[in-house]
Amino acid sequence: MIRRTLALSILSLGSFFLPAQAADLVAIGALSQSDYRLLSEDLGAALSYKPLQPSEPLGVLGFDIGIAATATKLENSANYAAAFSGSVPTSLVVPTLRASIGLPLNFDVGVSYGVVPDSNIELWGAELRYAFIAGGTATPSVAVRASYTTLAGIDQLKFNTTAVDLSISKGFAMFTPYAGIGKVWVNSTPDATTGLAAEDFDLNKVFVGLNMNLAVINIAVEGDKTGDATSYGIKFGWRF
Repeated sequence: MIRRTLALSILSLGSFFLPAQAADLVAIGALSQSDYRLLSEDLGAALSYKPLQPSEPLGVLGFDIGIAATATKLENSANYAAAFSGSVPTSLVVPTLRASIGLPLNFDVGVSYGVVPDSNIELWGAELRYAFIAGGTATPSVAVRASYTTLAGIDQLKFNTTAVDLSISKGFAMFTPYAGIGKVWVNSTPDATTGLAAEDFDLNKVFVGLNMNLAVINIAVEGDKTGDATSYGIKFGWRF
């Protein structure tokens, strides 16, 4: 029941704010191995964890919750069109519900859940972040993050990403710009009936963003380049 409620909430967000997509991933076995690799690379960029918040720790029982959406330009969509039941979007839009909470010793944990509109793609994610430099009035915050995402809803594919990144941020009044670099490891395992082999590889990651705490609402915007694909994201919520 909780999962269904989350899915309906996210799909409503996607239907209201985002262009329609028709991208059920149902025929992976129709791809060559090289095209399956290209699909996996684009999915790795689109479905890996996106921070959408600065490096500074939330503090004990501080929280950052919101509704977000990221759009990733698919670099190779023409190569794997045969795997989809409908038209392949040039960009994959992923709306998500997200929540992070602060822990002692400058640790934060976060979770996310997303459903791609008009698609069988669901996404779960989690992060653990440690700000080894908490930052202050004159100094920036610097943090290291470990994150994980896993795909659900596609019978022919088991897909997950693991990532680490290093980020820095510095607040100025209500604005906090941030930036980071990292590495994403992709594990893409097709069902044995497809005749395809698993793909395991890594992608370089860079990102920049701006968090704006406007008292009644918190807004974060972010640009990300993972591998060859570029993503843009926005999140609306509350951060205290």
